[in-house]
Amino acid sequence: MSEQIDPVQETIMLYARQLRVPTFPNYEQVIRQLDPGEGYDRFLLELMKIELKQRQEAGQQRRIKKARFPYTKTMEEFQYERLEHVSKALINELASCDFISNRQNIAMIGNSGSGKTHLSIALGMKACYLGFNVRFFTAMNLANELSEALQTHRLSKLEKSLAKVDLLIIDELSYLTFNRHQSEMLFQVISERSERASVIITTNLEFSRWTELFENELLIAA
Repeated sequence: MSEQIDPVQETIMLYARQLRVPTFPNYEQVIRQLDPGEGYDRFLLELMKIELKQRQEAGQQRRIKKARFPYTKTMEEFQYERLEHVSKALINELASCDFISNRQNIAMIGNSGSGKTHLSIALGMKACYLGFNVRFFTAMNLANELSEALQTHRLSKLEKSLAKVDLLIIDELSYLTFNRHQSEMLFQVISERSERASVIITTNLEFSRWTELFENELLIAA
């Protein structure tokens, strides 16, 4: 004999779907966890906490997916000794992501293998967990996307979408030479975020050599 569905439970499940609160049908689990004598307000509070936690976790995963990280890295996995002349205290300060709230930028300059990409991804993922919208590009991919968008008359749309993210990460900026159009478009993306939103750039070139990245020296001076 098949088990009959309680009409009350069935209605709760229906209303939960309509109200978009998928955790509410699991109310019996909350009841079992409550101490005897705890009132309805406590029950409702615990049920809402579960719903809120699930929504937060779902939002975090959506933001991480939209960021398009090449792989996942966390601050807990980071080997601080790989960075020269940078204190652990400074890295922990960056991990608070206050620099995003303050609309500040970060330039990570160091040799290949020093952990720049790992750290940029870890900071980006931490930002996603804290509710910020992030987008990750290698410099090559971003330059190519900008060029393709220009050719297909989508450049304005792409630039607007990039302007909306709280943190833009541009990795391996020094590993290629841009043509004039690419350097100007890339500079435009970065400059438009000035004092509006944050950028993390990783490179192995010192600032004095950034003219090797852009053909127009006036862009560097700016």
